[in-house]
Amino acid sequence: MAVIHHTTLSPTKLELLADWLPSRPWYRGESKTVPLARAGGFRLDDPAGEVGIEFMVVTDGSGPAPVSYLVPVTYRGAPLEGAEAGLIGTLEHGVLGTRWVYDGAHDPVLVAQLLALLAGRAVPQAQSETDTPDPTVEVRPEGPGVPAGLTAPGQVTDTAEGTAVAVGPAGQEPALTLTVVRALRPASAAGEDLRGQVLAGWSGADGAGERGVFAFLSGV
Repeated sequence: MAVIHHTTLSPTKLELLADWLPSRPWYRGESKTVPLARAGGFRLDDPAGEVGIEFMVVTDGSGPAPVSYLVPVTYRGAPLEGAEAGLIGTLEHGVLGTRWVYDGAHDPVLVAQLLALLAGRAVPQAQSETDTPDPTVEVRPEGPGVPAGLTAPGQVTDTAEGTAVAVGPAGQEPALTLTVVRALRPASAAGEDLRGQVLAGWSGADGAGERGVFAFLSGV
């Protein structure tokens, strides 16, 4: 169970992301100084209790129309070996000290728990409350569902459309793709090879509630 500490962060999460977001191929804004606002999200628990897992939604108003981005992040007490490409930066936590913050698509703990969520083995948690499930997060099984024994992450590919993470059975070439949607929109995933999807809500730039797919698993 993750314990939520209401304490100081330096830099803040939004400040850290403001420097990182414009470097992503899926970023659609027009500014290198991103005016971000919190717009929602949820958490998952690390069974080992070592890694913080958060699915953050932030809204950027720098372009012709505001865009809400999904940024899954992990918080670690030490650098994650081999995940240098996923490092967003570091921050000082008022209780826990230095935390290394990673784009969660590159972190095996977040990917494993997202797969567990899709398989019905993990419970989404409220973003800002300790030990409080978030019933607004919906998991929709599709097709043959999520097979057991998946390992991840394999190759992580960022495109203008989002982030694709190769996953597969242990000892075999990855045959499935876990897609993290980045620029959110009110829609669900579709396709004949769909195996499951996670839908959740966020606040639009005008304050209205929006809902759409955050991540989905696909492949034969």
